[in-house]
Amino acid sequence: MSELVGLDVGTSGVKAIAIDESGEVVARAEEPYPLSMPQPGWAEQDPDDWVRAAETALARLPAEPAAVGLSGQMHGLVALDRGDVPLRPAILWNDQRTALECAEIERRLGLDRLVALTGNRALTGFTAPKLLWLRNHEPEVFARIASVLLPKDYVRLKLFGERAIDVADASGTLLLDVAARAWSEEMLRELELPGEWLPPVHESPDVAGAGDQAAGALGVGVTGAGVVSVVLGTSGVVFGALDGYRPDPEARVHVFCHAVPGTWHAMGVMLSAAGSLQWLHDAVAADVPYETLFAEAEQWAPGCEGLIFAPYLNGERTPHADPTVRGAFLGLSARHDRGALVRAVLEGVAYGLRDSLELLRELGVRPEAGRISGGGARSELWRRIVASTLGLPLELTAVEEGAAYGAALLAGCRAGTFAGPQAAVDRCVRVRGRTDPDPAWSAVYDEGYARFRDAYPSLIRFSPPG
Repeated sequence: MSELVGLDVGTSGVKAIAIDESGEVVARAEEPYPLSMPQPGWAEQDPDDWVRAAETALARLPAEPAAVGLSGQMHGLVALDRGDVPLRPAILWNDQRTALECAEIERRLGLDRLVALTGNRALTGFTAPKLLWLRNHEPEVFARIASVLLPKDYVRLKLFGERAIDVADASGTLLLDVAARAWSEEMLRELELPGEWLPPVHESPDVAGAGDQAAGALGVGVTGAGVVSVVLGTSGVVFGALDGYRPDPEARVHVFCHAVPGTWHAMGVMLSAAGSLQWLHDAVAADVPYETLFAEAEQWAPGCEGLIFAPYLNGERTPHADPTVRGAFLGLSARHDRGALVRAVLEGVAYGLRDSLELLRELGVRPEAGRISGGGARSELWRRIVASTLGLPLELTAVEEGAAYGAALLAGCRAGTFAGPQAAVDRCVRVRGRTDPDPAWSAVYDEGYARFRDAYPSLIRFSPPG
């Protein structure tokens, strides 16, 4: 059989796709599972739910695949006993319980050394703070740990009997020496964590796996210079490949190993992108189709007569790393109607994406085009706004499966169908549409972006108490 399968172990469910040797999708399957939030700010799942869902999704595909690749939600902690049985529910990427442990990590290492080693600050989503939290709050569980895995790698172990991780996903643990692409003895020593808990680490094509962002970028063809990935999903991501390890000294963007051997990537993340539009829809127009809202927004000229939306509904990650800042409409007048609010949200999200792109440019990323994906990318108006704000043409690819598609390409690399990630992209990733910047809009958005940047220092005064 020549079909290659990609499995994406997401937060809400597993997605499975099968592709042929030319990259055409021949089958799709999805299987959901629940999310548990036992306390405010906590997010957990039963790791065996992922396994059952993966088995079900694979069974729905029509043929036995030649190879299976895996992508999945990053950072989640699966703590296993000696029999490879989970000791507790997995603590997920969006769990916020580890603020004190993050502060402890930055105190132990010092911020400069931490960024030099890992490319990142200690954030609550990462894996290492979760291990410290277990040590501090569930010592009886911590004492029984024999090994730890990330979500997709637990599925790999249970389905295929292989204990392994790739450098792209391992970068998000805060335990990898990202420059050396190997586990960091210094991080393990400073945090007093045993290295034998960690699985062997490999390059992504060798083990057919990557974290969801690296796999998704591969799936739209971001393998080197010239193209960046722009994700307009619930959150927003701008992702660019680097030919060397160049962390941002202030860690305003993430720098991880890429799924392409010998390369790294810089990634800016805004927390409320299409999620901002969903909030506005649900709050003021729950019964109105999105198409109607876009049509109303299109009646307003770029810049929306000075109306600015700050998209910090859930705090922000790039460039501010501020969980307490909150969003706002600025410059409201009696002339502004629902369409103006919608247009301001579309533009505010575009400004947030530009924040990330400007930081990537500081690290040497020089894109000539962006590959746009995510639910928001289906709107022609929003694509035009983002293209004009970023000053980049935005391309749509033929396949929208993102991380699962990238995982399928990595499966082909491991199986020998493709000589490597670049060969897989050259054969399989095809552009089906392009949106160019509008020069007149870009001039307006350059001015609007400067005003957007001025808003944050004022908004932090209105952060909620505590």
